[in-house]
Amino acid sequence: MSIAASNRTSIDDLIDIEQQRFADNHPRSRALWEEGKEHFLYGGPSHWMRRWAGGFPVYVESAKGARLTDVDGKAYVDFCLGDTGGMCGHAPEAVTAAAVAQLQRGTTTMLPTEDSLWVGKELARRFGLPYWTLTTSATDANRGAIRFARMVTGRDKVLVFSGCYHGGVEEAHVEIRDGKVGLRNMIHPNGVDHARVSKVVEFNDAEGLKAALADRDVAVVLMEPLMTNFGMIPVAEGFHDLVREETRKTGTLLIIDETHTISSGPGGYTRSHGLEPDFFVAGKAIAGGIPAGIFGVSQETAERIWQAVPYVNPRQRQSAHLGIGGTLAGNALTIATMRAVLESILTEANFEVMIANAQRLAEGARGIIAKYDLPWHVTQIGARAEIMFTPEPPHNGADVIATRRGDLETLLHAFYMNEGILVTPFHTMFLMCPATTAEDVDHHTRVFEKFVQRASAAGVL
Repeated sequence: MSIAASNRTSIDDLIDIEQQRFADNHPRSRALWEEGKEHFLYGGPSHWMRRWAGGFPVYVESAKGARLTDVDGKAYVDFCLGDTGGMCGHAPEAVTAAAVAQLQRGTTTMLPTEDSLWVGKELARRFGLPYWTLTTSATDANRGAIRFARMVTGRDKVLVFSGCYHGGVEEAHVEIRDGKVGLRNMIHPNGVDHARVSKVVEFNDAEGLKAALADRDVAVVLMEPLMTNFGMIPVAEGFHDLVREETRKTGTLLIIDETHTISSGPGGYTRSHGLEPDFFVAGKAIAGGIPAGIFGVSQETAERIWQAVPYVNPRQRQSAHLGIGGTLAGNALTIATMRAVLESILTEANFEVMIANAQRLAEGARGIIAKYDLPWHVTQIGARAEIMFTPEPPHNGADVIATRRGDLETLLHAFYMNEGILVTPFHTMFLMCPATTAEDVDHHTRVFEKFVQRASAAGVL
């Protein structure tokens, strides 16, 4: 019997204790959650909001910088930051000022503004791809890039890595479990023939990747530069070079999705590690919390797209939406806030502070792990860090499936919420924003040690 199984009852008892403590201390949020069930399908505006380990989410009164206050008057250090959407911090002054000014001038006209010219140049400078398209989410950016990839390659399949998450992209809803390919957790088939449109291999699996691409039926590989949604899975040395070599050899395009890993630095992981994608995708943080996504296109790929669908002849009346877009994509409000983010918030200087605080949090957590001789590890990349309950970082999704202690994660998350800390509810990942302070990080270190002491005394570690 595994350690997790033998201690399951004890862990469940501790979870009950923490969730009751949470309920007792958050009566207003609890009442509002019950009221929300009357009109929202899963209790809140988004079904993801039900995932918080306290048993229900807190209702937010206000959020500023790296701090959040709920309707019960409880304050939190926020390391979740809207699961990256708030990476700029809550209500940053530059974004707020830009948004208010643009709201007064108009929001949605389906026409460009002069700010868009600055944004386009800055995206090209930062991320190294010359041409860009804006969307309303990273999901839409990925969908657009996939559609273009299929158009210019004439192929149907999209290759993804098991355990990935790329938003609502249907082709990415597959994983390998017990040696078989199937749909990810609780995802309905939705009429999609994944055998025709998807291929999935384990992350860092060089031979599996080569075999999957050898048939030359894959239009595009869709990947994060390191995995962040199944627990942080670092990339193996040389794997990016292999991916790029094999995709070029087989005529396959490459999408690098940096919706999370943009926290690696001002140009994301792509610039800091010299990656050369055909498409670059980001979202969430890029407009300071205003819904937005972007995808960039390499020169060669852009020329192939233009060859397939040239610019519209202005003498002819025609629709050329290309199967992507949306009337709100690239709206003036998004452009204004995106400029504020790129110009004033996600700067070299702010990233230095964010990365230093992520290193401080990782070192503090590692110190506690070593002090209590726990078989756990901490991964830190850029302004992001994660605690996982395994001795070494996982090599792929199969490692996560085999070792994950979901009940212990739930206990830790509920304890964090009771002690004034918010982390991403889907895994124990911490993100820094420019407003995060060393004291915020040190508060986490103290709370983490308190958790270890209590769980160890209960015999569940």
